[in-house]
Amino acid sequence: MELEEGKAVIDTAIAQQKLCLVIGHCQVKYKGRAASKLTHGDRLLVIKPDGTFLVHQNSKMAAINYQGPGAVVNTALTDATLEQSAMPTPVLVVKAERKKPQEETIEVTFDLLQSAQSFRLHDDGNLKLFGSERQLADLLEQDLHLIEKGLTPLKTESHFNKGAIDILAQDQGGRLVAIELKRRTAGLDAVTQLVRYVKQLSHRKDAQNTNAKENKEGKAAKVRGILCAPEITDNALSMLEEEGLEYFKLDYEISNPSAKIKGLQKKQKSLGEYG
Repeated sequence: MELEEGKAVIDTAIAQQKLCLVIGHCQVKYKGRAASKLTHGDRLLVIKPDGTFLVHQNSKMAAINYQGPGAVVNTALTDATLEQSAMPTPVLVVKAERKKPQEETIEVTFDLLQSAQSFRLHDDGNLKLFGSERQLADLLEQDLHLIEKGLTPLKTESHFNKGAIDILAQDQGGRLVAIELKRRTAGLDAVTQLVRYVKQLSHRKDAQNTNAKENKEGKAAKVRGILCAPEITDNALSMLEEEGLEYFKLDYEISNPSAKIKGLQKKQKSLGEYG
């Protein structure tokens, strides 16, 4: 494909607010938060109508260079002296510039084009997520006996400055229980999150009142923490045990349009039935 033809395709796509895909041999330079230079190779350039600018290699999921929405994209035909040639060579330069939140520039210099195409895409933008952690928590909250007999959910506010407990419950002994759900393998970050919730909860008045018999001297209340997930990493489990917290293996069946928790009884209790 001729460089002039490719430039025309890109310019038209930008003017008509279309998605543009460009494949070719190029060099990539970036200037902004840092500076980088990607030597010559075959790459895929994606230019979206909102100014998103992505450079992909032929492996891995993430773009090797990118600009978020809001970039202004321009093209130019010029001559450049490339690394593989001592003589000036015709090139197509595609530049994306963004001023906010800071000045950034990505410059892609093509000396050979394989393809340049544009597409008008229609998308209602509505993503329906099945089996989110919030949905799973709502399901589990209806019958906590799956985890432990005697566990009952509480309506007490469970929000903190940083996040919120998925389920706040009370066990048979009257202790507060913070339950954190993860839909995938739980790692150290999940344990750290639960530890933070348990420590903050242990100093709240409702925890002190719930454990009044054990807190005559005004010490921090004993609050249990349970991490529920399909799997947990070894180092996360070790940290969980060191903190005196618990792990419960919870299996999910997630499909369109529903999510189920394996072992959860079909006849489920409502919050009002917990007295």
